[in-house]
Amino acid sequence: MMLADAQKPQIRERAGELRPILEKYVEVVAMVNDFSQELPAGEVDYAVVLGGDGSMLRAAHAMGYQQIPVIGVNLGDLGFLADLQPEQLDEVLPRVLAGEFRVVSHLMFECEVHRAGEPCHKVLGLNEVAVLAGPPFAMLDVQLYVDDELVTTYSCDGLIVSTPVGSTAHSLSAGGPILRKDLQAFVISPISPHTLTNRPVVDSADREYELAAANPHEGTSLVVDGKVVCRLTAEDRIRVRRSEAQFQLIEVHGHGYYRTLREKLGWGGRLKPEH
Repeated sequence: MMLADAQKPQIRERAGELRPILEKYVEVVAMVNDFSQELPAGEVDYAVVLGGDGSMLRAAHAMGYQQIPVIGVNLGDLGFLADLQPEQLDEVLPRVLAGEFRVVSHLMFECEVHRAGEPCHKVLGLNEVAVLAGPPFAMLDVQLYVDDELVTTYSCDGLIVSTPVGSTAHSLSAGGPILRKDLQAFVISPISPHTLTNRPVVDSADREYELAAANPHEGTSLVVDGKVVCRLTAEDRIRVRRSEAQFQLIEVHGHGYYRTLREKLGWGGRLKPEH
């Protein structure tokens, strides 16, 4: 199955060019051009996602609780999840067919909003949950509970609860640590915390996390994987827990995690002396 965002002309054009290459090695049983549509039923061995990391996120959401192994082909800029370059398809696809790959399972989460004790939103996610202060852009107090125990109250511009996959996204920009993608953990990263003692925290994915903003601003919002879920009220409690669904990413030898960190994020670059 091929998945590509046909609303973007450059991706639609490249998908048309790459389909004959795929069909040299595999049978393309379906072509999905709109991530919001229901995926076709039937037995599918792999999903080939054409696009960038945003396309990989949308593919994970579209598959919901029926995740299948994904090959990500980068047609975007960074390509951290979509690690494979189009010119590598002729090399990689025969290796996949020969079984020379592994499937790496990545933590996904369920985020529920309870308003006055009643559930009102439920979202499946892959990257992160973020409570953002919003207009009028004053400091926001966000309480964090782990397994119903109060951890602390952050005074900050927002709070992020991230999976290992999401640790290289918004959480990293907020000063959070990089977690290896197959770890079973969450990282909690405050955005611009007001006290020097507030630092990112890493804890087990087997725990339940709850966020609450007792005095939200007019624009305080819950954002999951870059999409606004709702405006928050003082009565809202946001619960985050591990999902039974796991994002399945195909990895071939030579395209491992640390290589991706080095090449995509420029990690570990050596300073060149001036002459």
